[in-house]
Amino acid sequence: MAVRYKSLGAFKAKAGDHLAKGPVALVLVEDKVEVASTVRHHMDLGFQTILCFGSPEIDWPAQMPASVVRVDHPVWTQEAMVETLNTCIDAAAEGVWLYYCYNAEYLFFPFCEHRTIGELTGFLAEERRASCLSYVVDLYAGDLGRHKSAVSLEDAHLDKSGYYALARADAQGKHLDRQMNFYGGLRWRFEEHIPQRSRRIDRVGLFRVKPGLRMNSDHTLNDAEYNTYACPWHNSATVAICSFRTAKALKRNPGSTYDIGTFWWHKSTRFDWHSQQLLDLGLMEPGQWF
Repeated sequence: MAVRYKSLGAFKAKAGDHLAKGPVALVLVEDKVEVASTVRHHMDLGFQTILCFGSPEIDWPAQMPASVVRVDHPVWTQEAMVETLNTCIDAAAEGVWLYYCYNAEYLFFPFCEHRTIGELTGFLAEERRASCLSYVVDLYAGDLGRHKSAVSLEDAHLDKSGYYALARADAQGKHLDRQMNFYGGLRWRFEEHIPQRSRRIDRVGLFRVKPGLRMNSDHTLNDAEYNTYACPWHNSATVAICSFRTAKALKRNPGSTYDIGTFWWHKSTRFDWHSQQLLDLGLMEPGQWF
């Protein structure tokens, strides 16, 4: 039976027990959509510990593995995301790798079909990297007539082009070294329905804990080097988080659902659920990992 904490406060008292050894996956559960498949996917990648944070009103899937920890804590807002992740950062042992995503999001990294998340973080550590930039790749059902929530694992599609990056600047307008803002997918095609602060698709989704580290509300960390897409001397490995989250929100929101009859366009392609497709499309890269 899965361990359950009735509040974030109750979890804090025991958090160190679950965050002593990584990599650890933190799943922010916003609703009941594809919770079980999200957990199962990340278990298959080799995460030994999975912590799920979500409202107590959300139905918990039956037969959830005992290794999964549930924490009753709503995560609907950016502030709740920041509070949850910083709580885990504070409780984790120094050097532990943390990864976070939402339900109906699925991590892919180069060669993940036959390599584990532990092998990836081991390689990153050898490269003297303490983080791995993640690109959130929007998934959506190809037929909204059959899948009105826009979520379907069997009918999942993604955009095969339309992605771009702009240089990231600081408050004084100076370009930041090896940092860029990335855009594309549904947040670009339907940007009139997306708040400007939410249009980026980059996220520091995998990182190594150190003292003083903090997560920001824009999915960056307070150490500039953690937010870079590559090390100074060569390209670094990146990962993709394939996500139904934007499609789900666009079809759930009354302000956008009636304006969107389909997410399909001439640059849509069926998602193969394989890392090679993402590599071929340039949506992640292996860097020096062969």
